[in-house]
Amino acid sequence: MTDFTMKLGDDGIAIITWDVAGKSMNVLSVDAFSVLEGLIDEVLANDAIKGAVLTSGKETFAGGMDLNVLGSIRANAGDNPAQALFDFTMQGHRFLRKIERAGMDPKTNKGGKPIATALPGTALGIGLELPLATHRIFCADNPKAKIGLPEIMVGIFPGMGGTTRLVRKMGAMAASPFLLQGKLSDPQKAKATGIIDEVVGDPVAAARDWVLKAKDSDLVKSWDTKGYKMPGGAPYHPAGFMTFVGASAMVNGNTWGVYPAAKALLSAVYEGAQVPFDTALRIEARWFVNVLMNPSSSAMIQSLFINKEALEKGANRPDVPDQKVQKVGVLGAGMMGAGIALVSARAGIDVVLIDQNQEAADRGKAYSENFMNKGIKRKKTTSVQKDTILGKIKPTSDLNSLLDVDLIIEAVFEDPGVKAEMTKKVEAIIPNDTIFASNTSTLPITGLAKASVRPEQFIGIHFFSPVEKMALVEIIKGNETGDRAVAKALDYVRQIKKTPIVVNDERFFYANRCIIPYINEGVMMAGEGVSRPLIDHAAQLLGFPVGPIQLVDETSLDLGAKIAKATMAAMGDAYPKSIADDVTFWMVENGRLGRKAKGGFFNYDDQGKRQGYWREFEDKFPMAKDQPGLIEVQHRLIFAQVLEAVRALEAGVLEDIREGDVGAILGWGFMPWSGGPFSWLDIVGTPWAAERCDALTEIYGPRFTCPPLLRDMAKNGHSFYQRFGPQADAA
Repeated sequence: MTDFTMKLGDDGIAIITWDVAGKSMNVLSVDAFSVLEGLIDEVLANDAIKGAVLTSGKETFAGGMDLNVLGSIRANAGDNPAQALFDFTMQGHRFLRKIERAGMDPKTNKGGKPIATALPGTALGIGLELPLATHRIFCADNPKAKIGLPEIMVGIFPGMGGTTRLVRKMGAMAASPFLLQGKLSDPQKAKATGIIDEVVGDPVAAARDWVLKAKDSDLVKSWDTKGYKMPGGAPYHPAGFMTFVGASAMVNGNTWGVYPAAKALLSAVYEGAQVPFDTALRIEARWFVNVLMNPSSSAMIQSLFINKEALEKGANRPDVPDQKVQKVGVLGAGMMGAGIALVSARAGIDVVLIDQNQEAADRGKAYSENFMNKGIKRKKTTSVQKDTILGKIKPTSDLNSLLDVDLIIEAVFEDPGVKAEMTKKVEAIIPNDTIFASNTSTLPITGLAKASVRPEQFIGIHFFSPVEKMALVEIIKGNETGDRAVAKALDYVRQIKKTPIVVNDERFFYANRCIIPYINEGVMMAGEGVSRPLIDHAAQLLGFPVGPIQLVDETSLDLGAKIAKATMAAMGDAYPKSIADDVTFWMVENGRLGRKAKGGFFNYDDQGKRQGYWREFEDKFPMAKDQPGLIEVQHRLIFAQVLEAVRALEAGVLEDIREGDVGAILGWGFMPWSGGPFSWLDIVGTPWAAERCDALTEIYGPRFTCPPLLRDMAKNGHSFYQRFGPQADAA
């Protein structure tokens, strides 16, 4: 069965249906592209066909192009992959332009055949670029549908005409949120902004009716008419000039200049706006290929699309029967427990929210109520949805309410004794086959499982805060954790629509193992007298969402002090003491706990808004006269994390480097443009990385010592994905 089929009606209208077998959403492959072009050629050549409607056999329209196609073209292009990618892109432009011109006379703009699109639901990426080339877009009134061009989120930009067409249709200013931020809209909002044309009950019927009545003038796009002027003004127009100056400032302000796709997109728009449409498409194609050839874009596609999708589909799931969660018991109704209850209820799972007393449990449920009220106020949800979700959450102090749950998530105080006591109490009540999960962020799961009578059913499910916003969930296997527990955790994470990584048990697991050195290195530099703005801005110029000094204020210094003291106790003489501990303990002693205390490395107003760095810090830790260079600071921050990721792989905490890369980006915002720590090492090369380790070790000490694994890979010139990627496993 082909992805596209065509059926000609008695009225002369061809209905072309897109339906990729075995996929929940249509994606465009090279072969399908050729099939569709053949059908369009038939529509244009057959006098019995008056026009066509392009639609989908699924509830959605399309989720974009199979990005593996681009990687395959590049890999099989020999010595000139850029030319191969450009030729492929221009082939797509010529085809979409064929649809757009629809056989009309190039001089008179007459004689074309109308081609409309009927969207039953979501249309993303090429799934919107293709409709934009047709003459009218009809969409079902489906509030769950998402319409947009999210390519920028995975390191590229719309390169099949979407960039040029959207800007010419809406103007650069109006198009910028959809192109530069990947904004998605529901059908009604997409119509209001001018992306689509009609929202109707039956889009196929409406599109067919329009095609039958369409006149020559209905087919001609505004940019193909004489005297066309871009909405909002072209770059050389006074209004347009200000738009492009502002857009450039916005891009650099939001991205700190580290994402090549955003800069390339802006260049394609700016240059394309000054030339005829077909030339603009060629410019778009050149900038698109420029991005595809950048190792950053390849790394982002690999991690944020291919690897992320594989993990979400269960790439590392044990081969056991379906473990879908029906009812979950959440122990602890604080911020974490309340957030877990919320995301579970939103996924349709019944929740028992337990706390010491009814009042505390009710406060936990109120967290969901407040969240839904904000959604209603912003028109992102409805009162009916709110009532449905709140109806799923039962707040109580009665442990007997857990008699029929199939998953427990414990989110009580981060103390082994407290957790052990709760484990014993709950296991005496719950069914024998219920999986017990601890939402601990630092305590080893194997140790916590000693309180369990069923350690094979004991596992860690580590959520990141705030639960409802963070996409990553870290699943931790204890020494005795069984396959069914792992499968249960993975199936649950899939239900709540988050991305899982599975790691083996060791103190701090994977994410915190890497985050803590990042924070410590920043605090250490501050204690050494390095300018705190330099430290934070160096991180932001690498693409981190916040610098380590700001981050420690957000997470609270007393938490850092507590972790440091617990680690000292656990490691004894092996603990690597540093000036970071001196700084942290001194700040806590002086009540500078961070944002929550309205005072940390920053000053805050009564609403918790930052008011600048706390100057008195320099009375205790004076700023050094000679400041290090930006690159030196950046290398310290990068290698502090990357080397821990390598050590985690070396120690078997990580079993899959894909989880290491995806987890780093989603868990703590590790340089998304790099694709993650292992992808970054592949970009810079293991020989250079090992050499830089030696230089940093000589200056700053053994924490930068090159791990044996990295040393061996550097010696042999290996890359991580060459040695540990899925292809290596298959071989």
